Amino acid sequence: MAIFFHSIDVRPVVRHKTALKRWIKAAIEAENKLPGEINIVFCSDEHLLAMNREHLAHDYYTDIITFDFSTSDTVSGDLYISSERVSDNALKNNNEIQNETYLVIIHGVMHLCGYKDKQKKDINIMREKEQSYLRILPQFLKTPCST
Repeated sequence: MAIFFHSIDVRPVVRHKTALKRWIKAAIEAENKLPGEINIVFCSDEHLLAMNREHLAHDYYTDIITFDFSTSDTVSGDLYISSERVSDNALKNNNEIQNETYLVIIHGVMHLCGYKDKQKKDINIMREKEQSYLRILPQFLKTPCST
């Protein structure tokens, strides 16, 4: 397993990287998958908009784009996250930026595990999964870890 945090044209926004890696690994294993290589890349709205246009032919801002390189049993991929969208969503949802960041990360990880979010029933399953894993996050953050 290898989980890496990167940033392009923004300051890094995530803390507790070691704890987050353990949490992501636990979530993937709870889905009966093996963790592979995952890159979590924070970037600006403009960078993610350009990627959205180029790779998905979507002309709008989004908080995350997930590139899935998973195989049948190994979860791998790249999560590109707009720091600006996360901040705006946190404000709109009356959430702390760090908590909104965790939500977007686990959302992307669930996409890598095979969950979709285009249809109502799929959205409900995705939300249940996100909340389930967010509930266990505090136990990972309480254990000693480096930032």
